[in-house]
Amino acid sequence: MYYRLTKPGIIYGNAFTAIAGYLLGIRNHFSFTEFAGTIIAICLIMACACVLNNILDRRIDAKMKRTEKRGLVTGMISVRMAIIYGVVLGTLGFILLAVSSNALTVLLGAVAILTYVVFYGLAKRYSGYGTAVGSIAGALPPVAGYTAISGQFDGGALSLLILLVVWQMPHFYAIAIYRRAEYKAAGIPLLSVTKGALVTRRRIMIYLFLFLLVVPLPFLLGYTGIVYLVAALGLAIGWLVVAFKEYSDADISRWARRIFRYSLIILLAMPVLLAAGRFLP
Repeated sequence: MYYRLTKPGIIYGNAFTAIAGYLLGIRNHFSFTEFAGTIIAICLIMACACVLNNILDRRIDAKMKRTEKRGLVTGMISVRMAIIYGVVLGTLGFILLAVSSNALTVLLGAVAILTYVVFYGLAKRYSGYGTAVGSIAGALPPVAGYTAISGQFDGGALSLLILLVVWQMPHFYAIAIYRRAEYKAAGIPLLSVTKGALVTRRRIMIYLFLFLLVVPLPFLLGYTGIVYLVAALGLAIGWLVVAFKEYSDADISRWARRIFRYSLIILLAMPVLLAAGRFLP
C-alpha cells in the first residue's frame, strides 16, 4: 500500500529521464557514487511529492474508478501516517541530493515539489490550465539530473525542459480524452471536460507539430550529434503519422489511446537518444 502511494509508475518514468539528463550534462568529471546518489535522491523527492499529492487528492480519487482503491481512499493508510511517510521521503531525498549534487539542483527539487503539490494541485481543481502547470513539474527531473553534474542551467537544461513540457501535453491530453467521464465525475475541469474531446484532439495535433519543431533543440545548441537528430525526428514524425492515420476514427477514445501508447515509446526512446547523443557523431 505504501509503495503504491508513491505512484511508482511516475517515479520510474521520471527516473529514466533524470538519468538521461545526467548523462547529457557530463563534461569531464563522473562519479558513480554521485550519480547513484543523485538519481536515488530525485526518486525520493518525487515519491514525497506523489504522497503529498495523494493526500490532497484523496476525495477526488474516491470519485474515479482507477484511483478508488488507493490506500488513503479505502482507509488502509491514515492521513497522519501518509504525512509522516511523505515528510520522511522528502527529508531523506533532499539530504541525499545536497550531498550528491549542488545547491541549484536542490533548489530545482524544491521547485518541483512546490509546483506539483501546490500549484498543480490547485490549478487542476479550478482551471483548465492544470495540465500545463503539471507539465512543468514533470519536466524538472531530467533538468535536475543535468544540473546535478553540470552545475549550471544552460542551453542543455533549457532544451530538456522544453522537450519534456511539450511531450507531456499530448500525452496527458490523450489521457484526458479516454478518461473524460472519470474526470467529469470528479469535477476536474480538464480541457476534454470543459471544451470537449474534439477540441482536445485538435490541441493534441498542435502540440505534436510543436514537438517536431523542438526536437532538434539539443542538436542545434550543440549538445548532441546528427545521430540523435535523425532518430529523434523520425520518432516525432512517426507520432504525427499515427495521429493523422487514425484521425478519422469515429471512436475518439480509441484514437487517444493510440496517441498515448506512442507517447510511451517516445518516453522510452528519447532519453536513450539524448544520453547516447552526447557521445555519438
